[in-house]
Amino acid sequence: MSIPPHVPAQRTAASFGPCVLLKHGEVFLKGRNRDRFVERLHDNLRGALRGVGGSTWIKSSQNVTVLGSDGHVSVETLVERARLVVGFNVIETGVRVPSTLEDVTRAGVAALRDLAAAGSVRDFAVRARRRDKAFPRTSSQVAVHVGARVKEALPGLPVNLKRPGVLLNIEIDRKETYLTWTRVAGLTGLPVTSSGRALVLLSGGYDSPVAAHRAMRRGLAVDFVHFNGAPYTNPSSVYKAYALARELNRYQPPGKLHVIALGKAQRQLAVAGAGRLQVVAQRRLMARTASALAGGLGAEALVTGDSLGQVASQTLANMAAVDEAASLPILRPLVGWDKQEIIDEARRIGTADISVLPDEDCCRLLAPPRVSTRAGLPQLRAVEKRIDFDEVVEALLDHVQVMEPGSDPAPAAARCATPAAATT
Repeated sequence: MSIPPHVPAQRTAASFGPCVLLKHGEVFLKGRNRDRFVERLHDNLRGALRGVGGSTWIKSSQNVTVLGSDGHVSVETLVERARLVVGFNVIETGVRVPSTLEDVTRAGVAALRDLAAAGSVRDFAVRARRRDKAFPRTSSQVAVHVGARVKEALPGLPVNLKRPGVLLNIEIDRKETYLTWTRVAGLTGLPVTSSGRALVLLSGGYDSPVAAHRAMRRGLAVDFVHFNGAPYTNPSSVYKAYALARELNRYQPPGKLHVIALGKAQRQLAVAGAGRLQVVAQRRLMARTASALAGGLGAEALVTGDSLGQVASQTLANMAAVDEAASLPILRPLVGWDKQEIIDEARRIGTADISVLPDEDCCRLLAPPRVSTRAGLPQLRAVEKRIDFDEVVEALLDHVQVMEPGSDPAPAAARCATPAAATT
């Protein structure tokens, strides 16, 4: 987007010119704590803007964040990065001009003329909001005045007050006015990190990445733990978990991925006679191990992709049995979602193309033909006693691999690469 011709050259530095308006979502409701939430929101926005290739600036207004650049970063890039930040309800693009009726009118006419020349407007309406009550015209007077000047400049462009093809919004502050005419939805919710930290049990399927994303939208920063079936499975699930964590880290300050080889412990459970309890028993083992790991990471909860009744291990009774083994709360953001809703959301957030790739899932390793839908705690504890459950957990924690996937703005398909580095 180029600077509109109505903006004088001496005014096109940091103050006036193209901008992006980011409307706050739930942060608006936070009362006395609002400043703290806005500060988190801006910190996350700065993180999302790293590496854009130019200088950017952020300005606060009433329940709005204004974003702009030195002219070397396109508005499209600013919007793309802003859409990764949880907490903005609507993202609008337009211009900032001085708060004079002449400047506002010129900007409005120029914007509609450019849109008409591009053939991207069939009709229009003007809405004005006067935040500065000292402005010499009322909101409705400004809207009528600008609309009339647009009609004079573009007599063939009709007005449509009910469902306009282009809605020109004018927001008047004391020193500057924002005019916007395009808008997209943002990621509503609470700023990531504002609700604390959690540890996500990340598999290679659709469910757990979507659950991680929903947890972020409730303000949780997350790290990840992935259980694979090594040494009895190949590392394909680890590559997928790495790619998924890298994708999800675009929405938060990057979290780490912890990889735990569960194969030998799974075999111990099978030899101990778990039978139809095998899947629930290993899920309890994951919950106990993840709880212990989370304590050292400052995480206060676990997050899983469980959906009630989706598979035999996710019945209410089996979920309760898994909860009993954990020392931290287990959050299940998708508990009421059906599979198609989860897949659709995975496509929206960019994880579906990774989740669909083939891998060797540890949950299928040594799984019995039929899984108990009501695993009893006495029977589960008896199996765990035979293998010395706590000792197995300690052994698993002694061999955790820690990876740092970081984040990557490249297309999702390009992120499914072998992990670049790992430490023990």
